[in-house]
Amino acid sequence: MNKNIGVKDILVRFDEISKHYVRELDKYSLAELCRKPSENEWSLGQMYLHLPHSTLNLQLRLAEQCMALGGGSEEGGGKTEAGHAVFEQGSFPPVRIQVPADLQHTPPQPESKEQLAAKLEEARRRMHEIGASLQNIDPERQQRKATHPAVAFGALNAVEWFMMVEMHYRHHLLQKERLDAFLQTAELLD
Repeated sequence: MNKNIGVKDILVRFDEISKHYVRELDKYSLAELCRKPSENEWSLGQMYLHLPHSTLNLQLRLAEQCMALGGGSEEGGGKTEAGHAVFEQGSFPPVRIQVPADLQHTPPQPESKEQLAAKLEEARRRMHEIGASLQNIDPERQQRKATHPAVAFGALNAVEWFMMVEMHYRHHLLQKERLDAFLQTAELLD
């Protein structure tokens, strides 16, 4: 990824994409948000819940771990080949990523559109809090790393975990497009 992109730039891009997701909610009924293309695929509402959940409980948690005194590891290892590729491209590859279909990885169906908007806003607010901390982090703590739980990307530092959030939201726009197409086709068949 372009080394000149800073925390403020990431926040601007994240705010734009986060607001896009919230605006798009107006297009759907709760029934549409809960409709799944197949038993093994997520609904649009599940995808919407997945975004702030992974932001708050994975990416930003690991960024905070890296920033904490004694958090992360001093050496931290390095990125995997996939991790290097993602950061060089500034995005995830445009492919579907399947996670295990179990309760740990599968988000519940949403309770309401308001719930989805509130969760997205919570993640946006937390991004700004972490972003403010990242702008003031001392150089020693900038080098601390935490490893991706699935080891997919290897060990990342706090700024990289922070960048991962915006890339993750952008990546799920592809899934949103597929689900929008599914909902249009399903509407024609009803």
